[in-house]
Amino acid sequence: MKYLAIFILSIGLLNSCAKTTQQLALAPIDHTEIDLSQNLEAIIGLASPIQLEKGENIIDLTYYFHNSQVDSVVFDQDVEYILDAKHQRLQIQLNTRPSYLLANMTCYVDGKSYDIMIKSPRKQRAYFKLVDAGYTDVKVKGEMNSWNPGLGVMTKRDDTWSTTFDLNPGNYQYKFVVDGNELNDPNPEVRTVSNGSGGFNSLYSIKKPSKDELPWLITSSHSDSDVTFTIKNGVARVYSYVDNVKVEHSIVGDLLSISLPMWAKAQKRTTLRCVGYNTFGLTNDVEVQLEYGKVLQSAADVIRSDYEAQIMYFTLVDRFNNGDLENDDPVQDDRLKPLTNYMGGDLAGITTKIQDGYFDSLQINSIWLSPITQNPLDAYQEYVDPQYYYSGYHGYWPISSSRVDHRFGNEEDLRELVKVAHDNDINILLDYVTNHVHEEHPMYQQNPDWATDLILPNGERNLRIWDEQRLTTWFDTFMPSLDLSNPEVIAAQVDSTMYWIKHFGLDGYRHDATKHIPEAFWKELTKRLKLEVMDPQARSLYQIGETYGSREFIKSYISTGMLDAQFDFNLYFDAREVFALDDVGFEKLATSLEETFSYYGYHSTMGYISGNHDQARFTSLASGDVRFDEDQKMAGFNRAIGVIDLAGYDKMQMLFAFIMTIPGVPVIYYGDEIGMAGAGDPDSRRMMRFENLAEQEAETKAIVKALTALRRNFLPLIYGHTTILEVSEQAFVYSRQYFEDEAIVLFNKSNEVKEITVESDKIFKGNFEGQISKVGKKYLVELEPYSFEVLTTNE
Repeated sequence: MKYLAIFILSIGLLNSCAKTTQQLALAPIDHTEIDLSQNLEAIIGLASPIQLEKGENIIDLTYYFHNSQVDSVVFDQDVEYILDAKHQRLQIQLNTRPSYLLANMTCYVDGKSYDIMIKSPRKQRAYFKLVDAGYTDVKVKGEMNSWNPGLGVMTKRDDTWSTTFDLNPGNYQYKFVVDGNELNDPNPEVRTVSNGSGGFNSLYSIKKPSKDELPWLITSSHSDSDVTFTIKNGVARVYSYVDNVKVEHSIVGDLLSISLPMWAKAQKRTTLRCVGYNTFGLTNDVEVQLEYGKVLQSAADVIRSDYEAQIMYFTLVDRFNNGDLENDDPVQDDRLKPLTNYMGGDLAGITTKIQDGYFDSLQINSIWLSPITQNPLDAYQEYVDPQYYYSGYHGYWPISSSRVDHRFGNEEDLRELVKVAHDNDINILLDYVTNHVHEEHPMYQQNPDWATDLILPNGERNLRIWDEQRLTTWFDTFMPSLDLSNPEVIAAQVDSTMYWIKHFGLDGYRHDATKHIPEAFWKELTKRLKLEVMDPQARSLYQIGETYGSREFIKSYISTGMLDAQFDFNLYFDAREVFALDDVGFEKLATSLEETFSYYGYHSTMGYISGNHDQARFTSLASGDVRFDEDQKMAGFNRAIGVIDLAGYDKMQMLFAFIMTIPGVPVIYYGDEIGMAGAGDPDSRRMMRFENLAEQEAETKAIVKALTALRRNFLPLIYGHTTILEVSEQAFVYSRQYFEDEAIVLFNKSNEVKEITVESDKIFKGNFEGQISKVGKKYLVELEPYSFEVLTTNE
């Protein structure tokens, strides 16, 4: 969440004078001489760094300063810029790659100063080529253009089709689209990789710097006045901040010491952030949480608004627990199948499970509710074959933006749920649908022109064209997408979203279909949340989005003025494949994890799921009862799905061990804690079971409980930096370290017992069933097939 790009906007030339840092005579403020205890209002939250690109960069400062105007800016590097103070636009021109990798921009607002990190470009030119074989139209789609062939048109010269992209170092899956047909790159030198769904894509790679060359920061020690890091591989420069104020530091040998400012002692929670660089690249980003100006040292001091410490549980309301039989009202339509109709779950059922300690037993401190607004009373037919009928049991077909669906309860039930949750230190996040409404919704009935066009200019129906028409496409014929480029529509939808936060005291949102909604909506919503709720009420809110696409695309929605996080589906799909399939090695997962770090940072609040309502259940995939290469949705309609190989439960436990021990927010999809079976939607949405569990289900639940308890109570698993120690086909080892404390996570995905060696001066203990012995400085850890261990320091 913290080290992410601000948005680059296209506007005309600005009416102002260009300046360089040398020409600006304004002196920076000495933060040691001023009381900054109230100096954090102009930027609400942490300022995400500005990622520059080659050429013209237009930065909208209102993403940072929602209710204040920047008077002037100062850079600590030679930066050519134009500030249009009237319109709060900053233009930075980069004609060549700068010599610096990082810089600092100090913004002056009403005599106060705020510091924002600047990152220089790291993209390289990438060439995609295809030898002609009588083609007439050639495009390329992939992770470099969000799988949109319209953004990958290739031109023919001589006998070769080609196009270029500017890409960050890393891996990019792609396919050619040749005369309307998909084609993997026929060049024998190009690798192909699994797409995670039973098929294969071509892979384009841009080499990253070696780990042996890149600098690295490791938390070392701390006192009441400073924090010390160990530096590996040297640094040319370091930038350190407490919240949005650049702070002093010193480097002696391989030790970096950062002085903690006195003003932080007046703040309940502040964040120390630190990044450096050498000639090869950036360090890992490091974050340390401060409690009244001192390093946070105990998990007991973590509060539910510390969103890095969340363990989230996703309840599909209708399928979780029936707490009030009187509101049961399934749709009376014989064309509905049991799993496509209402099954009785409601808000009272969730409240009951909070009260009886179910969530506490899993250490849950955030509950994500599926949408609860009123949905239609009738069944509707899906337009795609085999055209089954569905009810709106899932909540994603709103016919009202402000009324609780009577089948889930009423406003008092929601208020009671929120109160009980808060009394138990649990956040409540609401899944909110902004992109579309059901055709019965008054908004559409009264303003049909507020919807996008169902019929495209070429006569094609604009249905589920997810990438080429992502901002206008409809999900179904009865579900119009809203034209959120229209300011009136933005205002109406923002008002509706604000209503739920203001009236019910919710703690944030999971936003549905994020990528189908223009940035203008997210900017306006976040601005109003900060100005009307977060700032005046001193409340912390968390917004997480749902976007399928490349990491760069997913990241584009995350910044100070937009969302806090999104679900990292790319890492989930790679983890799902690696843990489920015996023939996919851990090298794929390690590479994917490092790609995640390179885009979202080593500390983030990205969401890491065990599964979700749109995917087949992991245990059924891992057991082989659902195949990766089949229509998983139809599998659930055509046959009974279970767990045919009990190793599926062991693999589920490994996946849980992974998401509970990496940075970010682990998210338990209801029922995964017992290894619930199921094919694709709607079979993955069976009614939750709390009793009469099979042996393997009870064992899985016990292991998940142990993992969540470890996660909540051991700070390295919340705030520690991550180092990959060993990767092979069948073994994966990484560590999480927070000052003197450390966790080492070990996996064996083979079907045989495996011994893994870890070398350390520290004293570790095991927390699961690995057999551990110590010889000198070496720990020998024996792991059963499909198992894991988490070693933790005794402290």
